[in-house]
Amino acid sequence: MKYTKIGVTTAVGLGLSLAALAGASLPAAATPDAATGGVAANSAFGIQGNVLAAGLEQSPVAWGQLPLSNPNGGISHYGYNTSNGGPLTQDPKEAFKTEPDKNVYLVFGGKHYLFQGHEGGPQGYVTRINLDEKDPAKRVTLIAAARSDGAEVPTFDGITWDPFTHQLLLTAEASAPKGGVFGVTLDDQGDPVDGKITPLPALGSGGYEGIQNDSAGNVWLVEDIGGAKVSGGKVPNSYVYRFTPTEAGDLSTGTLQALQVSRTDGTAVTAKQLADNPSDPFITDLHSYGASFDTKWVTVTPGADNSSAAAAAAAGATPFKRPENGVFRPGTDFGEFYFTETGDTNKDSTLPGAFGAVFKLSQSSPTAQTGTLSPAFLGDLEHTGLDNIQFAGENKLLVTEDAGDSLHAQRDALDSGYELDISKKSKKGPEAVRWLAEGRDASATYDHTTSPGYNDGDNEITGIHVSNGDPTAAGILGAQVPQMMTGDWRTFWTQQHGDNVTWELHNAASADPHGDDQHDDKDDKD
Repeated sequence: MKYTKIGVTTAVGLGLSLAALAGASLPAAATPDAATGGVAANSAFGIQGNVLAAGLEQSPVAWGQLPLSNPNGGISHYGYNTSNGGPLTQDPKEAFKTEPDKNVYLVFGGKHYLFQGHEGGPQGYVTRINLDEKDPAKRVTLIAAARSDGAEVPTFDGITWDPFTHQLLLTAEASAPKGGVFGVTLDDQGDPVDGKITPLPALGSGGYEGIQNDSAGNVWLVEDIGGAKVSGGKVPNSYVYRFTPTEAGDLSTGTLQALQVSRTDGTAVTAKQLADNPSDPFITDLHSYGASFDTKWVTVTPGADNSSAAAAAAAGATPFKRPENGVFRPGTDFGEFYFTETGDTNKDSTLPGAFGAVFKLSQSSPTAQTGTLSPAFLGDLEHTGLDNIQFAGENKLLVTEDAGDSLHAQRDALDSGYELDISKKSKKGPEAVRWLAEGRDASATYDHTTSPGYNDGDNEITGIHVSNGDPTAAGILGAQVPQMMTGDWRTFWTQQHGDNVTWELHNAASADPHGDDQHDDKDDKD
């Protein structure tokens, strides 16, 4: 198909031209597969542009000021809620930025869509970007903004497509009882069946962020709630969960479990132990290359407020230092699950595990009750705040940072995206090759220094997503080996905060900087 050239002339941020965004890309200094990365992180001071590794270019598919084709009150723009009456740009009292977050790419009836939840502003909602639409005014549609029970809609972070229930599953990253999992049902054309956001209380309630299906119809959840601050850092506080429905394709009932890790002597590592001693030698051992620990799933039974974390602690599950997102490794029959751990996001943290990690959970099958846990990559000051994660091939793992404004300043480096080659065995772990040095646009710079307080500051990398759009069970992430930016496979990421631009990555050899990119998409002959 031909990529659509998005011709727009309105301004964004502090006078930035949206027309300049169309087909925009920046040169880079190293390829993702290079033995050493030549792309340096952007400084945390001043306005910076994104820098991509050599061989990569990007074009915008949506941006904050893009009006919705069907606005609903203050939910009026892709990245803005105008219910406070503020202008879209900075002063006085700019509008709420709605922060489009993680991406799901699906193809329905030959139409190519990108779905997202929004995690900022007065309430969450769900949008759909029609990647084939040439008219920017018709490009983004609001598909859900009200709950089926009439209650307040939380803001959303994680999202995945459940082919067994034909629902977008979204996570609200908030403590119980507000947080949890919600579903939006789509028909076979990718349109909302009733436009309602349905709570799924059987999956518990908590600060879920990562959400992923497996081939058996289970839902895996990764929780992100920061622990108590103590001397030297923070206490591990959040869990990895698996929900097994009573009947495949029905998420109304089932069993919720949390991951328990055992010490080398066979005893469980519990929340109480780590709260009593945040320097527990187990945490040091867990963050050591070559380590391996036995795991098992323990059943959790949430109480009156449906709190998953409280139930997980009571059941003896093992908390981590802000795990955030997870994905299955392709080619393993859903037997390897990789998840990120953000850490303390503070240069001065001295507790073990302060800079986080990427962990590998290995099981004989996605339904197995036992397995082993080992570190796949260990964070350090340069590579920390690890958040979004996605496989770009059988051995190529993409990981992005969300280090936060404070740590950006502490280390004088904005966030980056890295590629890890997990096929290479080393006592020091895989080398992190930078494929993206994220910049900071003018709007984010303003929010960082001057904003009214309800909009975030520095840009964040989120929504890294590699998919061929297959909406069937065969298209679950991890079922097929991705061929990044080849054939039907497309790659997206969102530059959250600031101008809130969602980008599609292209191979530089096939990308046209004027927006007329060519893409070998066999099911679209437009």
